[in-house]
Amino acid sequence: MTVALDLARSLSVGAPEVVLAAGACLLLLLGAFRGDRAADGLSWAALLVLALAAVPLIDQPAGTTLAWGGLYVADSFSRYLKLLLYAGSAAAILVAGPTLRRAGIWRFEYPVLILLATLGMGLMVSAHNLLTLYVGLELMSLSSYVLAAFDRDNPRSAEAGLKYFALGALASGLLLYGVSLVYGFVGSTDFVAIARELSLGATRNFGALVGLVFILAGLAFKVSAVPFHMWTPDVYEGAPTPVVAFFATASKVASMGLLVRVTIEAFGGLKPDWQQIIVFMAIASMLLGAVGAIAQTNLKRLLGYSAIANIGFALIGLAAGTADGVAAVLLYMAVYLVMTLGAFLCLLALTDGEGRLHDQLADVAGLARMRPWLAAALATFMLSLAGLPPLFGFMPKLAVFNAAIEANLWGLAILGVLASVIAAYYYLRVVKLMYVDGPADFVPMPHDQGANPLLMVAAATISSPLGYALLGPLSAAGAAAAAALF
Repeated sequence: MTVALDLARSLSVGAPEVVLAAGACLLLLLGAFRGDRAADGLSWAALLVLALAAVPLIDQPAGTTLAWGGLYVADSFSRYLKLLLYAGSAAAILVAGPTLRRAGIWRFEYPVLILLATLGMGLMVSAHNLLTLYVGLELMSLSSYVLAAFDRDNPRSAEAGLKYFALGALASGLLLYGVSLVYGFVGSTDFVAIARELSLGATRNFGALVGLVFILAGLAFKVSAVPFHMWTPDVYEGAPTPVVAFFATASKVASMGLLVRVTIEAFGGLKPDWQQIIVFMAIASMLLGAVGAIAQTNLKRLLGYSAIANIGFALIGLAAGTADGVAAVLLYMAVYLVMTLGAFLCLLALTDGEGRLHDQLADVAGLARMRPWLAAALATFMLSLAGLPPLFGFMPKLAVFNAAIEANLWGLAILGVLASVIAAYYYLRVVKLMYVDGPADFVPMPHDQGANPLLMVAAATISSPLGYALLGPLSAAGAAAAAALF
């Protein structure tokens, strides 16, 4: 009877993941029987599954609830991130149909893989044990490898998938080795037990610190932080654009959430040690992302380096190691998701009359004369990503800089401001090409893009000064989510 009650309670607490797992399996069976002609129907069904998975989060009770023998935790932190994840995953499904259909690669596996990756992300942000962390991370990663090579007849896509898989396997090995070291020196993989042991200040903490270094290396790969960023520009350029939009939004949010939970909740006792690592990754990511993007001529590669730089800015909040710093990270990731999704939606609209995507920087030249509304939207996203006031993208950067200053990390905050100035160059260059230069060799043709225009308008509205209306609710939700870790 006790076992049955525990199982029922765990199923109730982990209802979002149960819904995603059951939905993905059911859609996979339907797709196997009906084939690719069911792709459109399965996409709408996948959106319904995501909506059903979000319902338990709305009614989730306050406080922290453990399930599955302490392997899984449901709290305000996981709820905040899961709502962002589901929104990003839903957008990735909505925008994929028209683009992949024109490319001849619209298959039923796509929405199923998105659901499985989202399931892994949900487990990541609800991980309360290093084993759950690893299982969730691998589930997300294995689905992502297939998505990266989804256009299997395209050499660039196949290359992207192979590079992502090879480097991801290396990162996974580093992470697993770190987990084994922590277990060997601490004697547990549970986050609470690890934190308790490390708080005792025993001499074996050095061994746990070595294990933490390997764990951080594995997680840094997933968030595209330097020096484990090398896969990002190549995968962004080669993978199908809707897939890249998914990697740049939902995947980044989940990976950053996992990194925050591991460092704060499990290894808070080693804060002076991991803080140095995070500071280094933040500085290196900001500077390399800012400088590396200047020489890019491909918009997807440029957004890849932009992702590296923005992860560096978000890491500033984590480096502070405070509740305010974590709240700033959560605000940053929420706004970053919207801005990046909008940028990729604009990229998807850069197609000619035959449906070919033109993703070179020169292809946006003179865009303001041919498609003024598209140019205005892209300019909004570029300037917001640059953090220029009064656009909404300014607030997350201000929040992480304030958190660093309050933690006496003045040097880190100053370097962040300098990196922002450097990065502003390549964002402004895109705007200059659209509004100053002559027209490109092709004319972007308006066509049926499903939900893309509506999503683009919504994202542009949030990225504009009108987004400040959401600042209060987002800040309050982020503060409550951060408090759950302290």
